[in-house]
Amino acid sequence: MPAMTEPTTCTLEVPGAVLRYDVREATGAAGPPLLMVGSPMDASGFGSLAARFPDRTVVTYDPRGTGRSVRTDATPPSPQVHAGDLSRVIAAACGGPVDVFASSGGAVNALALAARHPGAVRTVVAHEPPLATLLPDREHALAAIRHIRRVYERDGLGAGMAYFISLTSIQGEIPAGFAELPAPDPAAFGFPPGDDGSRDDPLLGQNLISCTHYEPDFAALRAAPVRVVFAVGAESAGQLAYRAAVAAAERLGAQLVEFPGGHAGFLGGEYGMQGDPDGFAAVLRRVLGGDGEPAGDAA
Repeated sequence: MPAMTEPTTCTLEVPGAVLRYDVREATGAAGPPLLMVGSPMDASGFGSLAARFPDRTVVTYDPRGTGRSVRTDATPPSPQVHAGDLSRVIAAACGGPVDVFASSGGAVNALALAARHPGAVRTVVAHEPPLATLLPDREHALAAIRHIRRVYERDGLGAGMAYFISLTSIQGEIPAGFAELPAPDPAAFGFPPGDDGSRDDPLLGQNLISCTHYEPDFAALRAAPVRVVFAVGAESAGQLAYRAAVAAAERLGAQLVEFPGGHAGFLGGEYGMQGDPDGFAAVLRRVLGGDGEPAGDAA
């Protein structure tokens, strides 16, 4: 039976950042290395999912400005910058093309990777990329996201995250007057009241605008020798990231596959959130093998 080693942490200096990534080596690997990426989630969110691929060498990493990876310049990173980081991690850790499972903002960055560095990737499974630019209600969605950023800059993390969770939980189109809705209570989402003065949150302070306002280079993706599969969670139907994945699959003419759980369906207790990592890994394994049931009514 294949055996997976404990993760080995490596350091990689890149322009504007020092990145940390982890490698779990598989003895008798049955396929190419598997890169698992999120954003702003760091490598610590993939422990449960990685453990379910003992037959693959699995690489995880902390995006710049998140977890153990430190930014050394003041410029907030774009998906294109994250894509450059990913290409360098792949070259350093694997030396050749990889399969990629990417979730949320990580899926946005992985699409940029496939478009800009197609030789580094074989398959990308893009799980619920929050591409608000692709929605039919894009103007309302983008305005709501910019409002969240203003609230964060004015009132701090708790207030900003309360609005963020409220937005991403909406079923269906984003209302035109999102900014005029009553302010959600941070305590209702587990955030302390008040403002601690910090403005360095990786999600609201660094990646929120550049991630959601990004539009993939569909022409480059069509031309690339990369298989792109979009993934949605069975429990997040109608939410912004789910609808964006559906729109992206339609735009690219790519396969859309339904996975168990919601936006965090692959978690196995990380961050206190319990998804279905066994069921999630089973679907991911089929998709990476070239199979996978379409998402039915989602498409």
